[in-house]
Amino acid sequence: MNITETHATAIINNLIVSYSDEGPVEAPVVIFVHGFPLNKSMWNFQLEALKDEFRVIAYDVRGHGDSDPGNEDFSVDLFSNDLISFMDSLEIRKPVVCGLSMGGYILINAIGKFPERFDALILSDTQCIADTPEVRANRLNSIEYIKKNGLNDYAHESIKNLFAPMSLLTKDTEIASVREMIVNTSRQSIYNSLNALANRKDTSDILSHIKIPVLILVGSEDKITPPEMAESMHKKIAGSQLNIVEHAGHLSNMENPFEFNYQIRKFIASVY
Repeated sequence: MNITETHATAIINNLIVSYSDEGPVEAPVVIFVHGFPLNKSMWNFQLEALKDEFRVIAYDVRGHGDSDPGNEDFSVDLFSNDLISFMDSLEIRKPVVCGLSMGGYILINAIGKFPERFDALILSDTQCIADTPEVRANRLNSIEYIKKNGLNDYAHESIKNLFAPMSLLTKDTEIASVREMIVNTSRQSIYNSLNALANRKDTSDILSHIKIPVLILVGSEDKITPPEMAESMHKKIAGSQLNIVEHAGHLSNMENPFEFNYQIRKFIASVY
């Protein structure tokens, strides 16, 4: 049985992209796409738990983690093109893909353009609607906030919304990890990503055309993309499954990894 290497880099679209790649080469492939402003390490619980059964891959979106930002203006459309190029570089034709928050935006965009490239889709703590004027203004205000107060303060404020109240009291290791991811992301990449998220298009019309199996996961206490948004997507995607991850906020994969991993494992078993 061939086992993939753990950490590697690929050159795609003139960028160095950093990724983790574990598990048997011939097993079903699951690619994880992280949220903003985080990186591939947010998926460590999943890679560790699933690597014996699947080939599990997590990569850093451009400008995040150890991946180059490149010279193009960030957009969700650009990020989704990067994903396909990344898959091509690894000669992966049709994986299962799992995206959380911004990762979900990227996957919905990608499946709208390349529906034949995926076996199944896992959308976690995400949504399909464009930003409301209020949310868009908040993203742009965050840029000014960081310029004035710095990334440490921005991380502190972000964490209050990313985690469920109980997690804020009990998940010290995970909180420290998220804080580190945020403060180690370059300011310019954060500014560029905030602009990309604020300017992304509504993708609701894509959902009704999805023909592959879809699992929707959401933390029961997610304040950023609450369960109602997950329910709305569920209604738009024929045959999709919806599961609420209890005792979790927006980072359900980190706050309740046992339930999250159980749902992924069960879902992939139904796909293959």
